[in-house]
Amino acid sequence: MQQVIHYPSLKTVLMVEKVIKESDEAISKEELKRRLPTKVMHQTLNVILNYLEDGGKVAILKEGIIWIYHEDAPKKLREKIERGIVV
Repeated sequence: MQQVIHYPSLKTVLMVEKVIKESDEAISKEELKRRLPTKVMHQTLNVILNYLEDGGKVAILKEGIIWIYHEDAPKKLREKIERGIVV
């Protein structure tokens, strides 16, 4: 387990959530960093992504990061989740 030097603020977590939610397809970490309105340290981003993944809000796949929280997921993504394509 990696030691966390800096924990993200709620503002940063919400900012990352918003960018991932608004993405229509899987997004890489580098693309996510580019789309964020402010810079986020790589380790801080990893802490946020682990938190979101543990909470069942995102899935980190080889294609990238996608929003999977059912209530907010677009219809097309919900169908894929239900069929078991995105696991």
